Amino acid sequence: MNQTKLTTLILMSLMLASSGAAVVMHPERQAQVQMEKLGLETLVPVRFGDWHVDESVVPVLPPPDVQEKVAKIYDETLARTYINSHGERIMLTIAYGGDQTGRLRVHRPESCYTAQGFSVQQLAVEQLHFGNYSVPAKRLMATMGERREPITYWIRVGGETVTGLMGQRLVQLKNGLLGQVPDGLLFRVSSLGTEPAAQYRVQDAFVGDLLAAVGQGPAEKLVGKSAVAPRSP
Repeated sequence: MNQTKLTTLILMSLMLASSGAAVVMHPERQAQVQMEKLGLETLVPVRFGDWHVDESVVPVLPPPDVQEKVAKIYDETLARTYINSHGERIMLTIAYGGDQTGRLRVHRPESCYTAQGFSVQQLAVEQLHFGNYSVPAKRLMATMGERREPITYWIRVGGETVTGLMGQRLVQLKNGLLGQVPDGLLFRVSSLGTEPAAQYRVQDAFVGDLLAAVGQGPAEKLVGKSAVAPRSP
């Protein structure tokens, strides 16, 4: 093991120990789990801009046994398919959990799609811009047979948005040091098509329209307060 890896392990161990100590020192904060639901059914409108809900297409959902586990992890889930006047469809899935400590954690689409028999390829991690929001997101391509499904997703933990497992853990640790229990949200959009770049443009347009339609307060619940920043001119 080289010196850099050893140093990293030591620092992570110290952070874990400090996080645990903070919770022990502040047991009353440990119980302050955010139990209030977001109200996803009303927070996300069924019609906005050029988009409205299309009941003919259902997003990919976990198998029944996984859905049972999901029900225990998340306080709310929302799965809808939207269509615009050009016939373009976007599948939207949002999952919210009030407790994102080590006991309950947001699950990533890679696992969900793989469990359904898809082959999942990571294409990129990008900083996406929607008006005054700047959101780090992960791009995937899920493939099964003739089906090609480009995917964009991000994870909000507390007030911060992350894409990787390390980022998620660091936010959890930081909240642990403060004796806080962060909530968490998975935001995922996908569509069907063999040209990922074209599909991502439609997905980004959909997300931009959605965030503009709900307003800053509700939008922060979806992207995190850390994402609210004016774009550079």
